[in-house]
Amino acid sequence: MRSRGAVRVGRRVFIRAPTAWDRGEFLALVEASRAFLRPWVDPPGTSAAFAAYLRRTRRPTERGFFVCRRRDGAIAGVINVSQIFLGNFQNAYLGYYAGARFAGEGYMSEGLALVVRHAFGRLGLHRLEANIQPGNRASISLVRRGGFKREGFSPRYLKIFGRWRDHERWAITADRLPG
Repeated sequence: MRSRGAVRVGRRVFIRAPTAWDRGEFLALVEASRAFLRPWVDPPGTSAAFAAYLRRTRRPTERGFFVCRRRDGAIAGVINVSQIFLGNFQNAYLGYYAGARFAGEGYMSEGLALVVRHAFGRLGLHRLEANIQPGNRASISLVRRGGFKREGFSPRYLKIFGRWRDHERWAITADRLPG
């Protein structure tokens, strides 16, 4: 069980910040998962895009986490906490995706719970929001299992693959954290 660099550790996964050393494994995961992730997300797919992603995750308003399997340290997925607002708002947005070969194994559910606890603890947030395309049933199931509640619908909310897409707004607050 390898969990070097872990921010939080769960039963089967741990979360940690991405590093430059992850480039090869990450890009291979993205390439193998491209068809699975389309049309929901377009993750960094080149060395330059990965380097830009790393730079973004180092900003005070952004955090990136790899969800890694404890038994071998393999990157199973990614969860990003972005547009972190403190002060009176204490809010951020979540983006996430699993590698195709890890989908349906429960790794992202456990990883999401770890990121949510970290966001409400160490990051000092009160609220997290995930905006999800209505057809992405797996993503909706993930946040629902994580205790998120549907707050509304935003037509033509985010531009993905060159088209404005409708999204459902799902959120959780620190005082509604399950278990």
